[in-house]
Amino acid sequence: MTGRALVDYGRLLEVLEVEGELLASSALGADPHLPVRHAEGMTLGETVRHVGSVYRMVVAWLRSGTQPTRWQRAPIPGQTLVEYLRAGHRDILAELSAHDPADGAPTWWPLDQTYGFWCRRLAHETTVHRYDVQDAAAAMTVTGRVSDEIALDGIDEVLSLWFTHRLGVLGVTNSWTGRVAVAAGRRRWIAQITASGTSAWPASADEPVEATVFSDPAGMYLWLWGRRSIGTATADGDPAGVDQLWHLLRLATH
Repeated sequence: MTGRALVDYGRLLEVLEVEGELLASSALGADPHLPVRHAEGMTLGETVRHVGSVYRMVVAWLRSGTQPTRWQRAPIPGQTLVEYLRAGHRDILAELSAHDPADGAPTWWPLDQTYGFWCRRLAHETTVHRYDVQDAAAAMTVTGRVSDEIALDGIDEVLSLWFTHRLGVLGVTNSWTGRVAVAAGRRRWIAQITASGTSAWPASADEPVEATVFSDPAGMYLWLWGRRSIGTATADGDPAGVDQLWHLLRLATH
């Protein structure tokens, strides 16, 4: 996988703008202590603070050229969590909008050292956590639909950036070995699991696999991010392979 987004970077920047405001508006008036169902130990308030902190960390990194060890991680006295989120959101949008996606930028992925990496990464970071906040605040009523094009790009990103790269950095070893096809809409990927590591790539329909997991694009996007339980996607073939894929992604994206 090359790391290139499947959609235009301008579209991803629009997603970041819309999803960030939807996250903020969904948190307004909500109890910050509400638990986030699919992120163990996290609350609604901690999720809002986390996203606001990520925005600040990225801005500091882009402006200094060096990954920061210190940045604002919580609201200042008198500032609400939503105000903290919105201020960080404005700053990251301004920083990303001021640069061409192809411009060089420091990132944590060797395959993509551009501003485009952050357009893509933060669009999906914000979308997933917007889902978390709405899910926690509205008793399972989630109003922001993830479009097919964004969901498919997010599937590609989670398989390349997290399943392939992040697990490699962590040095995870595996008890089950084989290939699992990930099918969503008209697209298909292969997730390969070996004793020494993991990798993934876009695939044709005739590549042999030990198992296949199916869903609509938005459902698969949320499933790969652990926002749906393992049994909510349709599976065929060796169930141990599907189980291993899902649990490896929990390690990668934790």
